Amino acid sequence: MNYRIEISPLPQWRDARGEGVKKQIEKFFGFPVEKVWTRDIYTIAADITEKEAQKVAELLYNPVLQGWRVTAAKSENFQELPECEYLVAVGFRPGVTDNVGRSAKSAVGDILGRKLGEDEAVFSSTEYLFYGSKLTREQAGTIASKLLANELIQTVRVLSGEEVADGIPMNLPFVTAVNDVKVREYDLEVSDDELMEISRKGILALSLDEMKAIQNYFRKAENRAEYGLGKNPTDVELEVIAQTWSEHCKHKIFAAKVDYTDEETGEKQEITSCYKTFIQKSTKEIGEKVDFLVSVFKDNAGVIKFNDKVDLVYKVETHNSPSALDPYGGAMTGIVGVNRDPLGTGQGADLLINVWGYCLGSPFTDDKDVPEGLLHPRRLRDGVHKGVIDGGNQSGIPYGNGFEYFDARYIGKPLVYCGTVGTLPKTVNGVPGWTKKIEPGDLIVMGGGRIGKDGIHGATFSSEELHKDSPVQAVQIGDPITQKKLGDFIREARDRGLYRFITDNGAGGLSSSVGEMAEHCNGCRMDLAKAPVKYAGLQPWEILVSEAQERMSFAVPPEKIEEFKALAAERDVEVSVLGEFTDDGKFHMQYDGKTVCLLDLEFMHDGLPQMHLKAVWKAPKFEEPDLSTRDYAEDLVKMMGRLNLCSDEYKARQYDHEVKGLSVVKPFVGKFRDVQGDATVTMIEPLSTEGVILSSALLPRYSDIDTYHMAASEIDLGIRRVIAVGGKLDRLACLDNFCWPDPVRSEKTPDGEYKLAQLVRANQALADYTKAFLVPCISGKDSMKNDSTRGGRKISIPPSLLFSMIAKMDDVSKAVTPDAKQPGDLVYVIGMTRPELGGSEYFAMLDALGNNVPKVDAGKAKAIYKAVSAATEAELVHSLTTPALGGLAVAFARTAMAGRLGLEIDLDAIPAENCSDLEKLFSESNSRFVATVPPANRAAFEEKLKGVTCALVGTVTMRNELILRSRNGRKTIALDALLEEYKGTLDSI
Repeated sequence: MNYRIEISPLPQWRDARGEGVKKQIEKFFGFPVEKVWTRDIYTIAADITEKEAQKVAELLYNPVLQGWRVTAAKSENFQELPECEYLVAVGFRPGVTDNVGRSAKSAVGDILGRKLGEDEAVFSSTEYLFYGSKLTREQAGTIASKLLANELIQTVRVLSGEEVADGIPMNLPFVTAVNDVKVREYDLEVSDDELMEISRKGILALSLDEMKAIQNYFRKAENRAEYGLGKNPTDVELEVIAQTWSEHCKHKIFAAKVDYTDEETGEKQEITSCYKTFIQKSTKEIGEKVDFLVSVFKDNAGVIKFNDKVDLVYKVETHNSPSALDPYGGAMTGIVGVNRDPLGTGQGADLLINVWGYCLGSPFTDDKDVPEGLLHPRRLRDGVHKGVIDGGNQSGIPYGNGFEYFDARYIGKPLVYCGTVGTLPKTVNGVPGWTKKIEPGDLIVMGGGRIGKDGIHGATFSSEELHKDSPVQAVQIGDPITQKKLGDFIREARDRGLYRFITDNGAGGLSSSVGEMAEHCNGCRMDLAKAPVKYAGLQPWEILVSEAQERMSFAVPPEKIEEFKALAAERDVEVSVLGEFTDDGKFHMQYDGKTVCLLDLEFMHDGLPQMHLKAVWKAPKFEEPDLSTRDYAEDLVKMMGRLNLCSDEYKARQYDHEVKGLSVVKPFVGKFRDVQGDATVTMIEPLSTEGVILSSALLPRYSDIDTYHMAASEIDLGIRRVIAVGGKLDRLACLDNFCWPDPVRSEKTPDGEYKLAQLVRANQALADYTKAFLVPCISGKDSMKNDSTRGGRKISIPPSLLFSMIAKMDDVSKAVTPDAKQPGDLVYVIGMTRPELGGSEYFAMLDALGNNVPKVDAGKAKAIYKAVSAATEAELVHSLTTPALGGLAVAFARTAMAGRLGLEIDLDAIPAENCSDLEKLFSESNSRFVATVPPANRAAFEEKLKGVTCALVGTVTMRNELILRSRNGRKTIALDALLEEYKGTLDSI
């Protein structure tokens, strides 16, 4: 029997969700909507009675705020909402993960005292009731398709008030597929064009060289007949190779041989691999000089020492391509997916903090500037935030750092960064916590969620540009509740020693996780028919490469399997034994006992042909803007409202950063905690004096001038943000996340050699400056081909490199924040200012680039950082911040706004080389700080800073204004004007 349960708000109360929708309609569409009500619908398709359905309804609603109705029955307080002009019903398409429906199904089972069967279901949907006599059906449809739903994964119905009165159709998105298993063979003895057609049609994302390598392998493959296989590869084998060799998994461009030419210097260099030559090598060299590296570039996440009880684990991932198609599902998958990286590191980490960052087009972009087939940046932004908010908040993991960066070039493909910090016990059952192993005979066990078509071709799809034929099935939606149960189970199983090895099912699903695990013992055999699926109709290759979420793979000793399964049952976690690990050198997949895939592990992992690419660097030249007529006071007020400088507090406050009660320096700081800080500080356990500092740095506009100085500046910025909250240089590590446009020259990418040279230069700077600062990269990720050709227009992102810093703080009570604390305090500027506005946010406001991009002098920077750390360790400063976008002008403004106190600054006193007043204020020169110091600490502070560039430039005042004076005049800027711009741009957006 099917029942519709309607949970409606009581008309006497406000409907916050409906009011939010109305506000968005007014802001972005201007349609004549007077009121919006919303209600939740649960459709139960189960063998239950109407009375049981009513019992369920009674326990699903809030009797203070809501009423319920099931057919003719209703709660005593139920009140019918007035007849609307239009109703929009939004539900999920068949097969798409419905987290609310899944949780409701579990709740229904608890209410009824029995678990609902496989053929019983609960589906959730939302109904929006629109009021306004002038609203048209077309406008209601626009609201539905452009604001309320993503029709890639959701269904939409628009009904008039009269149609609603006749009855609303039930939401029953059943998957109707039946099992019809077919394993297809591919004849590779065909022409080169036909080989490429096989790759294209199969979304394999393989080049001709790669297809020919596969062709050659199967020509020579032996003993296939013994396993019931022919000479041709099966679809399972081709899909496994495509996933394993994908750019997403194999990082082919970073592993390529590159012939690099610098036309500016005439230098030529043959690079065997950017990863090995620059990233891996620099970390190895640093590791010989520092003592805190534990496990780097070996596991799902990097591991560094913290104290004698735990190590720190950190990983940052990107989820760009799925988020471009479905921002909510793609971003949620990003955060719950990266949670599994620390969970699958070593013996399994405990999750501590989440981080996020998004590069997007402006939410105020005109509709006509968004190519057909792409989502509007406003919808992308709303969906991405909601996805990570729901994924993080429902997992019970606080956010510790977040940012947004806006540029029109991210309209084609957004960048969605998600990261997680965890703690890993030093030892687990007598073995080091960061180690893991597999022995032949260990059982292959999958735990967590079930497998569906969601996420199929995720790895190969993410390895190419976004185009009109990009596969919709590559989108996944995470389920943080299921994963939370899985995580809790893992911690118990870890502490009881019930498995030897754990890793997550991410890109490539079981194909990737089990394929990588098999390398540790040299073989595996698995029966795909034993894998639990969400619904019938999945082919063997789909089961193997599906990226359906919330799954981990384990190697469980046979003698521990019964205890492992019993614990899983107690914790309501589904686990399935799929096969065993072997030592025969084979990746052997069966379906119902019949072999469907037999690959040599050596070929699978090492048979990929190395790419050989050419890179040519020639520095671009840009016009310098005329600054002679600019008013720096007026410009500073405008700057504070720019998207890359203004407050994103409205969105950020929807993330929970207090759930564990461990935050010390929070994301927003100051008197009213409404100004973004430089970095965050978090205790690792309640009442601990030891903490973790997290910061990040991203400067993509610098890449337009020179990616070498972009990377150098980002490393410097990430470091000095750690120093600005009281950190030190000696226990600091970083993660690198490269997101690049396609750097391979082709007909579609004629400037590929230049873009590859940009990649080489960024890697060169990474190696140079991580070694100079002794800050090793411990983990990283690259995402290539961040381009879109949808709507017939190619849009490429700017080369973008995120550095994420993690550091230990010995005493969190000494943490510092940017806000001015006390009138009469002295204001110091530390570090030298040069006329370096190339790629700056100020020049961006003028639609200019310039040429003089900020550079880094590592020797001088290190001296400054040691001196500043000595001052914070001695608790000599009241506030400290580091200038970044917008330079000293914005740093002064943030210090004043955060403390709600005035500053009076003498521009002539600022240490500078050949700078005008405007250049002193808006230059983004590196390695600088603004400090406020109590007069009583002046002598001690200046003694600590002796030997580095430092000057007293002003005082903190009681007046609510920022005064900037020099020999050229005096400017007064009201604090209220700065705050209005800073807080207004994205208010309620």
